Amino acid sequence: MGSVALRILTCDERSLVRGGIRSLLASEPDAEVVAEAVTPGQAVAAIRAHRPDVVVTSMQLARLSGPELVRYLRQTGDDDDGAALDVPVVVYAVEPGDQGLADVLRAGASGLLADDASNEELVLAIRAVADGGAMLGSSVARRVVDWFRVREAPLTGSLVSERTSLTARENEILVLTAHGLSTEDIARRLFIGVATVRTHIYRLRLKLQLRDRAQLVSYAYQSGLMQPQPT
Repeated sequence: MGSVALRILTCDERSLVRGGIRSLLASEPDAEVVAEAVTPGQAVAAIRAHRPDVVVTSMQLARLSGPELVRYLRQTGDDDDGAALDVPVVVYAVEPGDQGLADVLRAGASGLLADDASNEELVLAIRAVADGGAMLGSSVARRVVDWFRVREAPLTGSLVSERTSLTARENEILVLTAHGLSTEDIARRLFIGVATVRTHIYRLRLKLQLRDRAQLVSYAYQSGLMQPQPT
């Protein structure tokens, strides 16, 4: 197989699902499942031992809910020096409630897919988050956005008003980020430097008071800048 560029950890209590993901990624020449886990404890141990680029997990593992699991993986997967490994997490959900989907995003998931997502969509999500991007699957995006619009009050004033404070370039980068493009892809698309893109993303997060790229993606949909594709 040669040099493996993309290392993946899968977490699911169902061996059939883990085997399916392993078989799918075996057809990708630059990707490999380096470890599998069936409990949160095994997942954290595997993160420390194998240093995966992406964790792909079901919505629930053992007794932890989706949001609890995402927080556990991101906050306790520390190295020996106590520094957070902060591995991006892609979650696939088996018919959760809409609030559950929103809570998973707020907990810090970088990717969110339906359990019946296509093979192509799963591979795309893995690559997007490994490159520093974020992705909402097409069949869950509208549910998440509709839930936010109906149930969530804006964190700081009107979302649309906040959006008007962004520059044209910041809006452009926000849209490309919401499409799942990596920092390098955005730089190539806009013919600007990678460092410039990082600076714009940093300023976006400061202006909008958002923690990470996954929240930027969620914001782009909540504010109406992005519209979910019909399913």
